[in-house]
Amino acid sequence: MNPISDIWRKAILPNGATIKDAILRLNEIGLKLVLITDESNTLIGTISDGDIRRGLLRGLDLNGSVTDITRRNPIVVLPNINRKKVLQLMISHKIQQIPIVNEKSQAIGLHLWDELNTPIIYPNIMVIMAGGKGTRLHPHTIERPKPLLCIEGKPILEHIIDRAKNQGFTNFVLAIHYLGNMIEDHFGDGDKFGVKIQYLRETSPLGTAGALSLLNPKPESSFIVTNGDVITDINYVELLNFHQQNSAYATMAVREYEWQNPFGVVKTQGLEIIGFEEKPITLSHINAGIYVLEPLALSHLEKSVTLDMPSLLKRLQEKSQRVIAFPVYESWSDIGRIEDLNKFSTSTKVDLND
Repeated sequence: MNPISDIWRKAILPNGATIKDAILRLNEIGLKLVLITDESNTLIGTISDGDIRRGLLRGLDLNGSVTDITRRNPIVVLPNINRKKVLQLMISHKIQQIPIVNEKSQAIGLHLWDELNTPIIYPNIMVIMAGGKGTRLHPHTIERPKPLLCIEGKPILEHIIDRAKNQGFTNFVLAIHYLGNMIEDHFGDGDKFGVKIQYLRETSPLGTAGALSLLNPKPESSFIVTNGDVITDINYVELLNFHQQNSAYATMAVREYEWQNPFGVVKTQGLEIIGFEEKPITLSHINAGIYVLEPLALSHLEKSVTLDMPSLLKRLQEKSQRVIAFPVYESWSDIGRIEDLNKFSTSTKVDLND
C-alpha cells in the first residue's frame, strides 16, 4: 500500500546532517519524525522530537551529528502490508508514523496516523449481480427478489453495499432482471444510502459475466464483481490490491471447502486390498462468487449473450491472460438455499416503502 501523500520525501535527511538540521526539518514539515538515510537511500534510522530533546538533555550540541541521536532498527513495514495491520502496529507500539522500505531497506514512503484514519474513496466500481430468480428459496422469492430478503434486519444487497461503502467504495452498478423494479424502487440512485447506484437492466437472464456486456460506459480501471447473495467479511481493498500487485487480468476469490466422505474408503489394486481410509476428508477450493476484472476483459464478451463468470475466465486463460485466485479466509455465506437463510435468525420481510 503506497503512502497517501509525498510529504515523506521532505522527511529524509542524510546521515551527515546536524541535530539543528533535524529540528528545522521537523518544524518545516510538521511531522513528528525524520528519516535518516545514506547515499543509496538505505534507511539508517529515525529521529523524533523526543529523541532530540533527550539528546540535548545529555549535553549534545545543536551542531552535533544526527547519528548521535538516531534511533536505529526502527519499526518499518514493506509496501504490501495492509492498512489495518499498519494501524495495529502503531497502536501496539504507541507511534504515529512508520517508515515504508523495500526489500533492500531503502526508504520509499511513510505511513502517517492521520492519513491512515482518513477514509480513502476508491473510484473503482462494484458490479453486483442481483437478477437471479432464487428458485431454491421459494416461497420467499415468489413475490420478492432474493437480494431484498432480510437477514439481521436489512436486505442482503444492503449488507453488501454497506460493507463495501465502509471500505471506501461508493460507485455501484446493480445488474437486475427478476422483480428488478422492486430493487430499483428500494435503492433508487443510492443517494439515501450515501452512494451512487446505476443499473444494468437485463431483458433476459445473461449470467454473471454476460450482464457485464451491458456496461456503458466501460470501466476505466480494475472493477469488482460480486454475486448479490454473498454475505462475507472479505476486505475488498485487499482483494483489489492483490489483483493489481499480481498484474492479473482477472482474479477469482476462492473459499476452502472441506468435505468428509461418510463411508470408509477401501483402496484396491486388482483383487488385492492394499489399504483402508476411514471417512477421509477432502479439501478443495470453491468459487466464492467475487471477482476483480480488468476493463479489457469486457472485450471478450458479446453484447447480450449469456455467459457465466467461470466460462469468461476460461476464455481469458485460453487467450494467455493471467487469471489468479484470492483465498478467502474471512466469514463467507452463500444465501442460496432455505437452510442458508435459516442460519440467520431474522425475518425475511423487508419494507419496500421506506
